[in-house]
Amino acid sequence: MSLKDKLMDDLKTSMKNKDTIRKNTVTMVRAAVKQREVDERIELNDEDVLDIISKQLKEKKMAIEEFKKGSRQDLVDTTESEIEILLDYLPEQLSEEEVEEIVKETIEEIGATSIKDIGLIMKSTMPKVKGRADGNMVNKAARKMLN
Repeated sequence: MSLKDKLMDDLKTSMKNKDTIRKNTVTMVRAAVKQREVDERIELNDEDVLDIISKQLKEKKMAIEEFKKGSRQDLVDTTESEIEILLDYLPEQLSEEEVEEIVKETIEEIGATSIKDIGLIMKSTMPKVKGRADGNMVNKAARKMLN
């Protein structure tokens, strides 16, 4: 079953169960997928759908910070629920230790020695962790290794 089919099935299930947050989250993802398909006149595969979900996850995490600054706990709770739902569709996320290990291997592969090589490290590491870790975590690990 493709990821788009799974999203459609989950949308139907959430509507039957009157699970509003799940329904809204799945609808948001499906809308983003459809928008990209229409804009680019292509059929997205599972990897492309994962990219969209990862991007939305990143946006939700940034939104939580803003909601906390504005003392809007109700929005923080809703957004955290949406994040949990989005994580269901992504591969299991890597821990910080696992990301650091991958970054360490990449640094050894490309022979990076200074903080100036951070771009090369990011470029080489991101495909290895695609959908399983965000760029901020990779960047922090790389900076930690080079300092």
